[in-house]
Amino acid sequence: MRIALDAMGTDRAPGPEVRGALDAVARLGSDVEIVLVGDREVLENELAAHPRTRGRITISHAPDRVRPDDPPATVMRRRPDSSVVRGLRLHRKGEVDAFVSAGPTGAVMSAALFSLKRIPGVERPAIATLVPTVKGQCLLLDSGANLECKPKHLVQFAHMGVGYVRRALGHENPAVGLLNVGEEPRSGGEVLRETFRRLSTDGSLDFVGNVEGRDLVTATCDVVICDGFVGNVLLKFYESVASVLFRLLKDPVPGAWDNDDRLDRVFKVLDYAEVGGAPLLGVRGVPIICHGGSSPKAIRNALRVAARAVRSGVVRHSAREFQSLAALRPA
Repeated sequence: MRIALDAMGTDRAPGPEVRGALDAVARLGSDVEIVLVGDREVLENELAAHPRTRGRITISHAPDRVRPDDPPATVMRRRPDSSVVRGLRLHRKGEVDAFVSAGPTGAVMSAALFSLKRIPGVERPAIATLVPTVKGQCLLLDSGANLECKPKHLVQFAHMGVGYVRRALGHENPAVGLLNVGEEPRSGGEVLRETFRRLSTDGSLDFVGNVEGRDLVTATCDVVICDGFVGNVLLKFYESVASVLFRLLKDPVPGAWDNDDRLDRVFKVLDYAEVGGAPLLGVRGVPIICHGGSSPKAIRNALRVAARAVRSGVVRHSAREFQSLAALRPA
């Protein structure tokens, strides 16, 4: 298995990418090779600074990088030699099995959609993010790809999410919830009410109904569906919780919680670096999107997410399911 890693994506690139890749090859198994995509000279210098073996790490030269102010729709045309575009090109050609990037989300998503194309039947790919709960994790989608959605898009998100949780995470019958302002079927606006109706009549899904924000942390369901605007706001809130909680507990009595394993476990659950990256579901490939501020730990875990998705055959199974689900035909 070969995974391409955009080595120029994070805010502090290429340090986090190189260190994350070195950690990953030591943990992911001997069948995993990581291809660093970026400026060869810069990457060689960075690798030389780390006294660890670089076995199973190679470099694919890309002299340019995507800038935060680059319009997403223009990246393929204006930045053809960037690490994002070249990495996705490797994926499209089948030279790698997945692509991981902490570059600007809009640019990575736009380039992935252009390069890899949608799975037949999918209208809107969605970013699927694992969020912590008291019992483990649940999958939230969309978490930023589609700010406005129609009911048919949200229903497709449910099927994509269920397929991912079933194949990649091993949950045989994932429960699906629709994020809303109330539990009643008539809660929310017209889009949410119609989505509720469609999900309720879809016999291929274990739909538990509307769920509220508080239900996410109590693990009411395995897959939570919402539009990308709501999902991204919720995700950013989640990302802030660990640091805020740490400050609240540390400030009143300095040192009181030092060496407390219970607190360490709480922070580990809430730390977004434990998840690392989120797959863009619905395209013919495995692009993993990471936070621009990703640490080496986050990059390492994003590579783990990519390897798990490849091994489980998520894309192949998703394409097969979309072909057979009459419920997903455009309304």
